[in-house]
Amino acid sequence: MQQRDNENRLSQEYTNRVLLNGTLQTPRWWYPVFSVLLFFVVIGFVLFAIQIKYGLGVTGLNRPVYWGLYITTFVFWVGISHAGIMISAILRITQAEWRRPVTRAAEILTIFSLATALVFPLIHAGRTWRIVYWLIPYDAARGIWPNIRSPLFMDPIAISTYLTGSTLFLFVALLPDLAVLRDRTTGFRKGFYTILAMGWRGNPRQWKMQVVGGILLSALMLPIFVSVHSIVSWDFAVTTAVEGWHSTIFAPYFVIGAVHSGVSAVVTMMALMRWGWGWNDFIRPEHFDALARLLTVVATAWLGFTFLELLFALYGLDAPEIALREMQIFQYPWNILFLLFLLTGYILPVPMWLFKRVRTNIGLMFWSSILVNIGMWLERFLIIVPGLARKSPFVFTWEAYSPSWFEWYVLFWSFCWVTMLMLLFSRVFPLVPLFEQKESEVFSDSIKIGRATVPTIFREEEEEEED
Repeated sequence: MQQRDNENRLSQEYTNRVLLNGTLQTPRWWYPVFSVLLFFVVIGFVLFAIQIKYGLGVTGLNRPVYWGLYITTFVFWVGISHAGIMISAILRITQAEWRRPVTRAAEILTIFSLATALVFPLIHAGRTWRIVYWLIPYDAARGIWPNIRSPLFMDPIAISTYLTGSTLFLFVALLPDLAVLRDRTTGFRKGFYTILAMGWRGNPRQWKMQVVGGILLSALMLPIFVSVHSIVSWDFAVTTAVEGWHSTIFAPYFVIGAVHSGVSAVVTMMALMRWGWGWNDFIRPEHFDALARLLTVVATAWLGFTFLELLFALYGLDAPEIALREMQIFQYPWNILFLLFLLTGYILPVPMWLFKRVRTNIGLMFWSSILVNIGMWLERFLIIVPGLARKSPFVFTWEAYSPSWFEWYVLFWSFCWVTMLMLLFSRVFPLVPLFEQKESEVFSDSIKIGRATVPTIFREEEEEEED
């Protein structure tokens, strides 16, 4: 039975108790689900060891398709990571109030997606231990050095910077909630949260620094947000020898596609959080409604870039590229994948989101968001593989790439890995920011500091201290 105050808002005590029920208590379903995920994750690590022993021959990679499912999945997870900055940073700056229950989920999805994306180049390299040399050369005896102008060299720098900034962004937002956990735990956990809370007491000065710090980090992360997936797109765009890759619109095309897939992944996660922890009072249909409206705009912009890519190929009158587009759209099995890509990425979900009854239906939003990410994965696959399949001037080498079961399992492993990390996070930290929820529900009367919002109660306490 929910507890509300005289103004029909959720009480602070109820907010603390319900939103911490996954951290201070363990739901019944948590251990069975975590055990199953751990089982599949362990199998994945065993397969990694087998690949290191026997080499990339266990995959379907072959001449001329040297980039396949591993690189496709790498680009996919980098795209998913854009959810955090889109929702937490951009919506924080624009002061969209509906973002509050969504921000923490988006931030941790960003971090775990980036960490997972970094694994795939290591798996794809085959001889994983040699990739360190090509990124940070430790021996110049052979006179071979990495090209520091190459996007392949810039990728790990950009992603690691993005990962560091996103982690700091999450930690700053966690500080008030860590203090609540510190005051509600005992023993080892109390000491753990005391260290992480860094002396947070919730005085006016700390609140102002925390809020302004969040705004500054949001602004600083925006250029990184754009640059990361732009650099990933340049991995392909600067490779002019491959048909279909040398496109000048790849950077914005990849960025808008990343936002589309990332925000859809947040919708999926929010639905699972609502069902798993019973947070119906905090994750409400209006939040899904707002996310669906945002997705409709983003998806339409992404579809425009998709057709621009095809239009530029026709406008350039480059015979090999036109032949590639014909293969993608009309030849089996690429035409089936292309049709599925359009259906799942736009044609099926977006018209559904035009109706409020669909936008506020949690089940329909959950399945439509999954459809979007199926389509976005197929988009990356259709960008990478068909062009490589036609790379060689010798027609007899134009063979279709068929991923092995080994590669399909690694793709499945990545989803199990991210989900398992999210469950582990939920046992240590709250998935919904407590202070954001309280500020939204209770402290509606606020003042502005720049673009930051500070509750009136903190202003009044500060004025008393000055007197």
